[in-house]
Amino acid sequence: MKNMKKILALVLVAVFAVGMLAACGGSKGDDAAPAGSGGDAAPAGGKHFVVATDKGFSPFEFEDENGNIVGIDMDILAAVAEDQGFTYDLHYVGWDAAIAECQAGQADGMIAGASITEERQANGWIFSDGYYDATQGMAVAADSTIASVQDLAGKTVVVKNGTMSDEYATALSEEIGFTVTRVSTSPDMYQQVMGGQAAACFDDTPILKYSIQAGDLSMKFVEGTENEPAQYGMAIFNADNQELIDLFNAGLANIRANGTYDEIIAKYLG
Repeated sequence: MKNMKKILALVLVAVFAVGMLAACGGSKGDDAAPAGSGGDAAPAGGKHFVVATDKGFSPFEFEDENGNIVGIDMDILAAVAEDQGFTYDLHYVGWDAAIAECQAGQADGMIAGASITEERQANGWIFSDGYYDATQGMAVAADSTIASVQDLAGKTVVVKNGTMSDEYATALSEEIGFTVTRVSTSPDMYQQVMGGQAAACFDDTPILKYSIQAGDLSMKFVEGTENEPAQYGMAIFNADNQELIDLFNAGLANIRANGTYDEIIAKYLG
């Protein structure tokens, strides 16, 4: 009888040990960070973020022929994430939607060719260090005779809502006397120019020149229409997400130092 009790006790201990091992294995799997657009699952202790971005903003973010979201912003984000050991999910939603997602807490931050300005900072934008200097300029249809901003008097100009180009065009409209209409995406803006609904559009100079040179737009850039340059930065809208900005800044400094940043810029802009 005593031997039976000993055997039963040993069996119960073995069953308990197996159960504990299984539980530990399950717990480890549950704690693993989900894989994001930045690559494989994060290493132990790694952070995971949701990052929103613009749509059709070549060469900073755009969809290639295979359906992949690529561009300067995308490559910089991926390089920084790898350097700093975090993962992320990417929301490719458009400019207005990216801002709205961040403000609603549906995304932790956005990288979308967002110019760092005092006005935006006063309105709650929290920026990273600048990662690219850009101007805004004007483009017209390929067969247009418009040669300067003064030629826009009495005409209609289209811009993307809430951008630096919107601010620039609005200021010029008050001086020169043209009408500004606003759309949500760059493709819609370009289509209005090529379709004749607008005489010109204002957009970030590198985007316009890249898209025109690549043959994507039947348009031409009007030299001499650029404003003063401003830097692009990653942005958050909630101070609780400061860690994302800190990691981005640290990673940006590292990829500048090791040459990765220059390789990315050369890949898209030569």
